[in-house]
Amino acid sequence: MSEFRITGKAKLAGVIGHPVTHSLSPLLHNYWLARHGIDGAYVPLSVAPDAFVTAVKGLQAAGFRGANVTIPHKQAAFAIADEVDPMARIAGSVNTLVFREDGTIHGSSTDGFGYVANLESDGIAVDALASRGPALLLGAGGAARSIATSLLEKGFHVILSNRTAGRADGLVKELDAAWRQSFPKADSPQLSTIAWDGWEQQLGDMALLVNTTSLGMQGGPAPEWAPDLSKASGHLVVSDIVYVPQETPLLRAAREQGLTASGGLGMLLHQARPGFRAWFGAETEVDEATVAYIRTALNKR
Repeated sequence: MSEFRITGKAKLAGVIGHPVTHSLSPLLHNYWLARHGIDGAYVPLSVAPDAFVTAVKGLQAAGFRGANVTIPHKQAAFAIADEVDPMARIAGSVNTLVFREDGTIHGSSTDGFGYVANLESDGIAVDALASRGPALLLGAGGAARSIATSLLEKGFHVILSNRTAGRADGLVKELDAAWRQSFPKADSPQLSTIAWDGWEQQLGDMALLVNTTSLGMQGGPAPEWAPDLSKASGHLVVSDIVYVPQETPLLRAAREQGLTASGGLGMLLHQARPGFRAWFGAETEVDEATVAYIRTALNKR
């Protein structure tokens, strides 16, 4: 790894959140900066919701290249962007801001990209998987929006299930309307919902199960949560975007059932690649050294 250096010409970016102390993004981006020998820095920025616009404009004026955006600012980031990519428009949220030389702000949503890239890095042929059956997403929050959008782009029939059924129904309507507006000549997206107390019984029809909720998260409301996967078909792929712990009860149950399982840490790492390229001008990869570095940092927390 190259020696870390920073000068008055440093390229600057950061992550805006409230709180932001939990974010692994500074560790990851500064690791990549040092590895590539880039004169730059990536910093955590704790910004309250009512100060978000002021903070973004201030960073832009101070010469920052851009920023990642995390909870609770993703919809505010969507609103402040002068231009957003199609996937961000459909998802209705932005997690990556790029400050352009002409003074405009470009917004993108890279969570869905990171999710699909993680599956592919785990050896899962996503395009082929889409032909085997629907994707069942648990949850109806911001992560579900982004992941559902990317899976629709891959040709999946996406089924949402949420403990509050109205949120799943509402998200389906929003995604459907946004998709039709963004791609008026394309086929209508395949979107539907299923009751929270009934999805386990339907696993035999599914090709992909995605947990986008906090269930199973260490320190969360239900850290031991593990659903019944006995009805699953043998080709079901089970994924969890929770990465603390790195093997959630859901993933453990999937492996015990003999199913393919994919964890959440890779999504976190892959979603960072487009921003790093835009801000610092270098391609990165999520290789064994990167994963080992972040896992060591997680184990120390």
